[in-house]
Amino acid sequence: MSRFLPAWLASKHVAVVQNRLAAVIGAILLGLVAILFAQIGEYAQTLFLRLVLVAPYAPLVVTPLVFAAVVHLTRQMFPEARGSGIPQVMAAGHNPERQSKGGLISLRTAGAKFAGTLAMLAAGGSVGREGPTVQISAALMVAVHRWLRVPISAGVIIAGGAAGVAAAFNTPLAGVAFAIEELAAAFEQKVAVLVMLAVMISGLVSLGLAGDYVYFGAMNGGLPLRTMLLVAPVAGILGGVIGGLFSRMMIAMTLPGRPWLMAARARPVLLAAGCGVVVAITGLLTEGLTWGTGYETTRLLLSGESASFAFGPAKFIATLATAMSGAPGGIFAPSLSVGAGFGQLITTLFPDSPAGAIVLLGMIGYFTGVVRAPMTSVIIMMEMTADRTMILPLFATALIADAVSSRICEEKLYHALSRQFRPAASPA
Repeated sequence: MSRFLPAWLASKHVAVVQNRLAAVIGAILLGLVAILFAQIGEYAQTLFLRLVLVAPYAPLVVTPLVFAAVVHLTRQMFPEARGSGIPQVMAAGHNPERQSKGGLISLRTAGAKFAGTLAMLAAGGSVGREGPTVQISAALMVAVHRWLRVPISAGVIIAGGAAGVAAAFNTPLAGVAFAIEELAAAFEQKVAVLVMLAVMISGLVSLGLAGDYVYFGAMNGGLPLRTMLLVAPVAGILGGVIGGLFSRMMIAMTLPGRPWLMAARARPVLLAAGCGVVVAITGLLTEGLTWGTGYETTRLLLSGESASFAFGPAKFIATLATAMSGAPGGIFAPSLSVGAGFGQLITTLFPDSPAGAIVLLGMIGYFTGVVRAPMTSVIIMMEMTADRTMILPLFATALIADAVSSRICEEKLYHALSRQFRPAASPA
């Protein structure tokens, strides 16, 4: 048909087809990789727990050694693969054409991220795979566009990252919200279409292979208005304070500061080993509750069951130590677990209210306090629990937590961490 069109119009038509084809192929690939990543991640955690059954004190040796080895290899060979992965995608979006040929979102870095995160899970690290999935997905999307010789724009990178969130949690709406709220500084219409296309395709792949599942299982909590007006401020303030402190401590590790911080950063492998010791001891003291993502304990708490009241504070320590080690790994899933633990503490103040609903508010309070993305937090919680009755208390808690966290830590965590991956980065 293009022969009947003017040359410039035919060329434009071909370009549009190439863009859509690249987005579809990229979304299919990243959906497959996200499912594979999740399955191998579960297996890695199982291997670690089997090791603990055979040798209960093995983590005191294995965890620090693996932490140190992963950080050493990452810093020496794959420096762009350290940490969460979301800051790298945000940094790449500032200069997409240049970064599409660099290391932030290359397949080489994505492979290192994949392997490094799995190694951390196999050593009991309190890491999630969601942040790494964002970076891996963006790298796959960029690679497909380069193979098909389609120009790389910020929209391509954002679409890949958003589809990664959707595929990791099976939460398509949260993927779109995260793209708007965090990944994209200026969310244009063209970017919106590309994001929705990539999220839809990756979601269909996940649906076809993994089935129609709800991440934490379907809930139907609900809180009376009077209880909601009491619980939401408590969960929002507590989550905002603790989440803001977590962000503040993470950002402090990247900035010039006190001599002891400078000394710690000067010996990254030793720092990683020390963080590994903290994670190992924390896990032993809590009988393994703080190792891995914390998914099973979180799901238990959401169903109204109970766990050790030390779970929330101990998971906070393990997650902070793991993140400060500089090893590959995300903080999404561990943050949800920390929030669930603190939510359980809040249930003691409201013994006659549904425990699962209060735990959910604790989760969104802390999660929002860390990432400072209230809209994404609300949508992701709704999609992960399939509970629409909690939308009002979720919004109230998220807004309070965001306001409180901003007083504790003025700059958003991922925005601050992304500076270290920009060529012209300057410390704040």
